[in-house]
Amino acid sequence: MTTLPWVEKYRPKNVNEVAYQEEVVNTLTRALESANLPHLLFYGPPGTGKTSTALAIARQLYGPELMKSRVMELNASDERGIHVVREKVKSFAAAAVGAPAAGYPCPPYKLLILDEADSMTQDAQNALRRTMETYSRVTRFVFICNYVSRIIEPLASRCAKFRFKPLQPAVMAGRIEHICEREGVTLAPGALETLSEISGGDLRRAITTLQSASRLGGGTVDRTILLDVSGRVPEEVVSGLAAACKAPGAFAGLQRRVSGIVAEGFAAQQVLQQLQSELLCDTSKPDLQLVDALEALAAADFSLTVGADETIQLLNVVGQVHKAYQAA
Repeated sequence: MTTLPWVEKYRPKNVNEVAYQEEVVNTLTRALESANLPHLLFYGPPGTGKTSTALAIARQLYGPELMKSRVMELNASDERGIHVVREKVKSFAAAAVGAPAAGYPCPPYKLLILDEADSMTQDAQNALRRTMETYSRVTRFVFICNYVSRIIEPLASRCAKFRFKPLQPAVMAGRIEHICEREGVTLAPGALETLSEISGGDLRRAITTLQSASRLGGGTVDRTILLDVSGRVPEEVVSGLAAACKAPGAFAGLQRRVSGIVAEGFAAQQVLQQLQSELLCDTSKPDLQLVDALEALAAADFSLTVGADETIQLLNVVGQVHKAYQAA
């Protein structure tokens, strides 16, 4: 256990241990009592407990040993084509159910967990419709996704849908403090607030950042170490960039500032995310004057995702912001 990542070490072992998803937990607990589950669709932001809940259901139904033969987990973002449905999914769904394990409900069906199902192609999702109908007697499907709108309606309508909410700071604080106590980690003043700010409701990210920071800090975690390991851009850097965008003057100064940010190795997408927060909190200008700037920010975020040059995209965004603020 000491060599496990903390995300795995402290993953909930049963549904009741899942944090802050009371409606989901209550409904699933009642369903587990009868061991008669429908097909499930879990959706919501990353790090809110979707995969942990699916694995906890599997553990409660089959136990740790029988899970190996009764449960298949696929990451649909890696294996998302129609050939996966035709080969892996269909062959698993069609296989006969083995003998039950003592001490667990072991219903007469298997569990197939498709993580990041919103990355599956349209053809693959359409192929799943028939597979679900044909093998529903011996296989239940659990779809996990961030964006439910990317799941085709014929699949979504066959599932009981559960929305997972971003975790509130107080909930995350309780879980983080529990892990710190178990692992002998000391949090400096302000570290817990910084960790909550960095993670943005993503408990998985918070735990991973905490583990990295504790290794770097020798068991003591403070704000500076958390910022270093998280890749978050210091607030003064983003505030300085936003102030330079708003101030009148030559664009050359903004170019130098952007070049300095890129040279420091800060991720451009992280800079854009924090710059967006700065702009949305600013009430000094009418919203319409910032529409072009926010459109440029959205376009730059997409371009960076597909491999565009970071300096050019940042310059485009700050140029649009600068133009918006200089408008009469």
